[in-house]
Amino acid sequence: MTLTAAVPVARRARLLWILAAAAVLLVVFGPYVLDRFALNVLTRAMIFAILAITVDLLWGFTGILTFGQAAFFGVGAYATAMLLTHVGSSPLMLALAVPVAILVPMILGAAVGWLTFYPGSSDFYATIISLVVPIVITQLIYSGGTLTGSSSGLVGYWGLPLGLEGFFRLAGLCLVAVALAALIFVRSDAGRVLTAIRNNETRCAYLGINTQRIKIALTAALAGVTGLAGYLYANASGVVAPENAGFVFGTELVIWTALGGRGTIIGPVLGAIGIGYLSAQLSGDLPFLWQLLIGSLFVVMIIFLPNGLAALATGFRQSRRAAVVPDLVARPVQRKAHRGDAPLLDIEKLEKSYGSHKVLEDITLSVRPGELVSLVGPNGAGKTTLMRCMTDGAAASGGIVRINGESIAGMLPNDIVARGIGRKFQVASVFESLTVAECLRMARTSLDAPSFVTVSDTLGLSQSAIDILKLTGLDKMLDAPVSLLSHGQKQSLELAMVVALEPELILLDEPTAGLTKTERTTIGAVLKTLTAERGMAAILVEHDLDFVRDISSRIVVLHQGRLVLDGTVGEVVNSDIVKKIYSGGHHG
Repeated sequence: MTLTAAVPVARRARLLWILAAAAVLLVVFGPYVLDRFALNVLTRAMIFAILAITVDLLWGFTGILTFGQAAFFGVGAYATAMLLTHVGSSPLMLALAVPVAILVPMILGAAVGWLTFYPGSSDFYATIISLVVPIVITQLIYSGGTLTGSSSGLVGYWGLPLGLEGFFRLAGLCLVAVALAALIFVRSDAGRVLTAIRNNETRCAYLGINTQRIKIALTAALAGVTGLAGYLYANASGVVAPENAGFVFGTELVIWTALGGRGTIIGPVLGAIGIGYLSAQLSGDLPFLWQLLIGSLFVVMIIFLPNGLAALATGFRQSRRAAVVPDLVARPVQRKAHRGDAPLLDIEKLEKSYGSHKVLEDITLSVRPGELVSLVGPNGAGKTTLMRCMTDGAAASGGIVRINGESIAGMLPNDIVARGIGRKFQVASVFESLTVAECLRMARTSLDAPSFVTVSDTLGLSQSAIDILKLTGLDKMLDAPVSLLSHGQKQSLELAMVVALEPELILLDEPTAGLTKTERTTIGAVLKTLTAERGMAAILVEHDLDFVRDISSRIVVLHQGRLVLDGTVGEVVNSDIVKKIYSGGHHG
């Protein structure tokens, strides 16, 4: 990492710790200046702010709009209250209630995550599930009889003997700890994976990242955090009620997060505490108007401060990114051993149908190390569909696709990537809100486990990926936001990301589309180097026949879903069949 990058990073880290220390001082000395009403309201608000942070991590950073955090909170609170009510409130039980309040919501969170984020599920489906879970948990509480207190809840148990001031300090210190941990995490290499999933989950999968597993793990871990908040609430309030797990409370958490500024961590804390305290004050002073005033405030905030309170208070969203410029380091590539002249890719009688319409029929093809095979044909021939069948085990309707002799039937894209396939899409598929370096680091996630607490000051890539960066000038733009790159630069970045995966076979869908002649020449030189000198294989979908003629070792022609020709460049270019297909100069 360069010195100029290290200075702002160190400064931001120091500022973060100073703010955390200031918050701790406010929490410790707050009871000396606040009255009992303020202490009570702020204690509850700080506990709820912990929940808002979990909503922000799911919604603001990962893109999963959730109303279900209230359910996990309620489960943690009820697990605590039920243990203290029906077993006893001895010091042992008070200590035992902590892991119980965390683990029970975590188990529920893992189950909900597993049901929600199955392969092929949508974010909309996840939101619907998060709406249903609080309703189900609330109904279970109502039907629990004396065990859960039914509609009356549980009250009268003995909790931690801390007093109002003690609970204020405990809730505040827990909030500072959770907020600090969340801020450190989202700035780390692992935390940027959440942003990448929100930006472009498809590209994450084609970089070998198991996004379903990450979202399930995140849901379970954050459910545990909400369970801890439930433990604090059950002790501090001395009462738990069905409303604590309900859909309405879950909606309030989302509103507080939106008002505070999602994707900031600090914003949801401000929203939960600010709105919570203001609501408590107004409900006493204006019992019939306070909800109208809070609703009006919400509308005003959405219109005039769409980025929330955090943007007003600190400009947090704009200054969030640290100017990290890592040092490029070449990493040795470990190639798999091949059996003789065995193909990397072997396709037998592949078919793809949509109802009665056959898009691909009886495709048989093999590709060996070092080959650069161009796939040509008019629009609608099935070229992109064939690419998809090579990288998604559920795409084909029939036939067999083998990679290194292993069938990919039923495999997810991330599993196929792990077996040595890299895919570049027709439209550059990158992460618009990340920097060039962060995009490249995403490509290494499945190979180099990212840190949960730090940003690495080096970026280890294969020499081939580094060569692409140097040829295209991207090595001098590592700290540049991807959204500011040109079309050609994004195409080159995506190619570098795919090569950084260290694949044995690269699939490229029209990599030169929209590029200048110089850029096309550069891409062609890179591809020839990767195959002829580095031993990779490549399948190239391309419409520019002059480009294909210059770099290909073989050309495969698709027409109306069938493979009509597979031969050398000379055989294909001079073929009467190809001339007939492309008659009239149509190269689409």
